[in-house]
Amino acid sequence: MLRDISHFVNGAQLPGQRANCLAVMNPATGRQVAQVPVATSSEVDLAVEAASKAFPAWSETTPIRRARIMFRFRDLVEKHQADLARLITEEHGKVHEDAMGEVMRGLEVVEYVTGIPHILTGLASDSVGTGVDCYGLRFPLGVCAGITPFNFPAMVPMWMFPVAIACGNTFVLKPSEKTPSATMLLADLLRDAGLPAGVFNVVHGDKPTVDALLDHPDVEAISFVGSTPVAEAIYARGTAGGKRVQALGGAKNHMVIMPDADIDDVADALMGAAYGSAGERCMAISVAVAVGDEVAERLVPALRARIANLKIGPGNAPQSEMGPLISQPHLDKVTSYVGIGEEEGAQVIVDGRGRGFAETRDGYFIGPTLLDKVDASMRVHREEIFGPVLSLMRCQTLDAAITLLNSHEYGNGAAIFTANGEAARRFTRDVHAGMVGVNVPIPVPVAYHSFGGWKRSLFGDHHMHGQEGVRFFTRLKTISTRWPKLNSASSQFAMPTLD
Repeated sequence: MLRDISHFVNGAQLPGQRANCLAVMNPATGRQVAQVPVATSSEVDLAVEAASKAFPAWSETTPIRRARIMFRFRDLVEKHQADLARLITEEHGKVHEDAMGEVMRGLEVVEYVTGIPHILTGLASDSVGTGVDCYGLRFPLGVCAGITPFNFPAMVPMWMFPVAIACGNTFVLKPSEKTPSATMLLADLLRDAGLPAGVFNVVHGDKPTVDALLDHPDVEAISFVGSTPVAEAIYARGTAGGKRVQALGGAKNHMVIMPDADIDDVADALMGAAYGSAGERCMAISVAVAVGDEVAERLVPALRARIANLKIGPGNAPQSEMGPLISQPHLDKVTSYVGIGEEEGAQVIVDGRGRGFAETRDGYFIGPTLLDKVDASMRVHREEIFGPVLSLMRCQTLDAAITLLNSHEYGNGAAIFTANGEAARRFTRDVHAGMVGVNVPIPVPVAYHSFGGWKRSLFGDHHMHGQEGVRFFTRLKTISTRWPKLNSASSQFAMPTLD
């Protein structure tokens, strides 16, 4: 029996038109597990209308009451963490432990916004002029929309809607059509937590659904995570329509390895950072940069030995450490990049193509791949592969490594492994990336800091969650007040601060 997934509008399931559905696949088996409807323009209108009608009352709900609902939602998510992880593993393919971690990273943002009464505390200045006080308040925008990717079907939505909702906005979410079920469980949990109908809505679909949200006159803001070409297009179309847009795009994250780094620590870190979640992370390390040939020559055998022992299989199998890719087309794309690198002169140290997985032969599996002697001209360095393909590059100095990173079009994340504080400080200050790790391979910020890249990894002015997220989902109003003296009727022609 296939699961029939519905839209979620005004606090209830909205079945959608079954004549126009997309298949939801289990990537470990290659078999369909559900079908999800493509929202029509009228269904998108229904969702936005529900959010618009709910906005006045929700925006006037006190922050402490919003926080109490977020507290209840937080408890329900924790209670159903394993259920969410099971849905993520079934539709995305990542191993269960990784799916549990994803839910926890989303839950951290919910925990952050339970403090929204404090977070929204405004600024005040007494007596900026004679009898004049000034203060600033942040107000919600209205109806906000989120467009989220397949690779983090719970975490990325929870980086968006809890912040927006806690700030007093209402929300319409368009999750990935490849991994929609976790979102629907989150919608049920929000309703069970007491969120009023219409404050949170879900519509499914693909590009036409996204376009309908981008063009809708009642949508005030769009938050997006996905590839750079799509992020750029969404930013251009959304801002042209007068909307506030944050569009997080692609990445090519580098890890620089200094000669004083412990090679075993580096190899262990790279295994998780490059091959965890089959490399389908925007913060995955896809390029290791050895400072000196001697570092590279020690690193290659350490990685080769660990790759040979990596356990690959269905994400729900207890022994699995890496699952499948999301789809057959994506598997074909990632596989093609290994051949492209080989043709361009890279040395294939470990080839994941054709690695046998007898028990999962119908799934979208590829083994981890290691390419050595990659240079900056190669496509495997220039382009985002989004799979378990790690490129090893060599530079002779830290300055050359920083120049290499800064010359790339992406600037999402970067890391350095070293025991040298001066080298680490220079790297963190000089590298052009939005998130930087020192002996931390995947430097995803905690919820009370903010997530986002530089250059063509981010289109817009604000990073995601934390204070940056609050600023994105609110607008500032600065108020100056003066109470005239009783019985005073004299005219005033100067700015009050000049009294």
